[in-house]
Amino acid sequence: MRVIAGNWKGRRLKSVKGMQTRPTANKVKGAIFNILSDKVINARVLDLFAGTGSLAIEALSRGAAKAVLVEKNSSAWETIHENLHLLGADEKFALLRMDAFSFLNHNTEEFDLIFLDPPYHQGMINKVLSYLNRRPILHPKGVIIIETASDEEIGQDLFPYEIMIEREYGDTKLWFLQETEEKEEE
Repeated sequence: MRVIAGNWKGRRLKSVKGMQTRPTANKVKGAIFNILSDKVINARVLDLFAGTGSLAIEALSRGAAKAVLVEKNSSAWETIHENLHLLGADEKFALLRMDAFSFLNHNTEEFDLIFLDPPYHQGMINKVLSYLNRRPILHPKGVIIIETASDEEIGQDLFPYEIMIEREYGDTKLWFLQETEEKEEE
């Protein structure tokens, strides 16, 4: 696993030992950031199920202003901490060892990019979107980037969000959501 582009291009990242986390493949990560393009510059990023931290690290490498990484697994949290420290990103991130839903219940910060890559096939995406609907933390022009298994679907009623882009890469599906026009006009 490595950083694809930006200030830390080519730097290798440590992986979490075992099978509890599933790192985003470099091909998929590249696709995500090609689609996001300049939305990453100066963005405030939330990586809610951080796993290896590679999505937030890639965003920081490409010019994001700040990243908040939330991970409850101790081994994953320690690996992310080591990677961020080795890259010298100490002042650009907050790494929290806690459950994603606890974070959502207490967070008051707003984000430009929200990465959601929870364990596959556990129905967590719709639950997170429900939380985000009740406690909005996405900037009005922000983007939610969701990674699921290719055979997973997300809820039908996503209001106040709508699917802007949906792409499939092998056994992975990406979803890019933004607030609907009606929500932005309120």
